[in-house]
Amino acid sequence: MSRSRVYQWCTWFGEGRTSLGDEPKSGRLKTSTNEENTTRVDKLIRCDRRMKLREIALKLEIPKSTVHEIVHDTLGYRKVSARWVPKMLTEDHKLQRVEILQRLLQRCQQDNGDEDTTHIGVGPGGDFQAKSDYW
Repeated sequence: MSRSRVYQWCTWFGEGRTSLGDEPKSGRLKTSTNEENTTRVDKLIRCDRRMKLREIALKLEIPKSTVHEIVHDTLGYRKVSARWVPKMLTEDHKLQRVEILQRLLQRCQQDNGDEDTTHIGVGPGGDFQAKSDYW
């Protein structure tokens, strides 16, 4: 601990201070980070997950630093455009994946000398399903 800090504390305790904690600060209270703005930011993000912090700040007319605090600290979101956008596969993409998986399955069977006739297809709900003669 520095000498100047010790002198400062001695002065404070000599003036009647009884604790080392911070005293209440005067000035304007934080009004941007409130429940209403948090809800508004969350709604905007859920509507358009690719929206940037700057765009949210302009739409809601609150500081960008406040939007950053709400998004990262209060709501706990990370990298809006990279992580929150679900990948929606088209029917073509699904069929391409099925074809690739069938080729890989054939390679594995050839390498192992396995004669299992397993086929992969797209089910009624768009999910991948493995079908085998043994199942």
